[in-house]
Amino acid sequence: MAINTSIQALLAGEQVAGSRLSSKLLNELLAEGMLLVISHGSRKSYLARDTEALKRFLIDRDESYRILEVNLPDSRASMATETGNSKLVTVRSCPGFPVNSYEPIECFLRGESFWVNPQEGSFLFVSDWEKFTIPEDVVIIGIENMENFRMIRKQRLLFEKYLKVHEFSNRVLFVSRYPQSSDLRRWLCSIPNYYLHFGDFDLAGINIFLFEFHQYLGKERSSYLIPDDIEFRLQSGSRNRYDEQYSHFKDVKSDVFELQQLIALIHRERKAYDQEGYICCNS
Repeated sequence: MAINTSIQALLAGEQVAGSRLSSKLLNELLAEGMLLVISHGSRKSYLARDTEALKRFLIDRDESYRILEVNLPDSRASMATETGNSKLVTVRSCPGFPVNSYEPIECFLRGESFWVNPQEGSFLFVSDWEKFTIPEDVVIIGIENMENFRMIRKQRLLFEKYLKVHEFSNRVLFVSRYPQSSDLRRWLCSIPNYYLHFGDFDLAGINIFLFEFHQYLGKERSSYLIPDDIEFRLQSGSRNRYDEQYSHFKDVKSDVFELQQLIALIHRERKAYDQEGYICCNS
């Protein structure tokens, strides 16, 4: 795979004009917070926030990008020397997704009982996800930010209160879609369990939910986790984040009343709020 020159420029720490990036990839990178937006009048260019994080994201998204890990990408000889294969095989080496819980949950892997009960400070990774099943009364909470995912116990009161108020089961399995792939979504589509999405409270975060999950699972099986104090928290949110996202996600809409209310609130406050702000909500 030949790496697009615009991607090479971003990874080299250079500014890249928006016209040089595909709109699909650009929107995805913005939604993931990978890029800084630099305005030049009516034109915009983009800069990687963290080139190493961007490289890791691209590799996790599509392992064809593993060529980026080779020191001399233009030399097939160097690829053969460093990888043992001059045509880098594009088979993904790490399928699946991580799971976590703050209470023991009996799941099943290949038909055999499999308890998800990681010690605090750790989580599990399910690679054979096509043979992974859970009881139907378990609610799945997908967490976008890895810091939030690692620290679910520090957010337990938030989750328990939300589940109780909305009359969900209090049995919960936490999942994350990192590394980037469609495995988590495909697994969710194969099981009957309800899915709650816990992401950033900004236009890009809502866009991820709508197009990565909601359009596949529908209203009956998925919703956005909106804490009851989000209006107050947005008041101290980030104006810059909102401004960066506005031109790309200003038309995001939902036919779900509560989610459209959140979108309207974000536009009214002209701010965005990171989900990491809820990590200490138990204190």
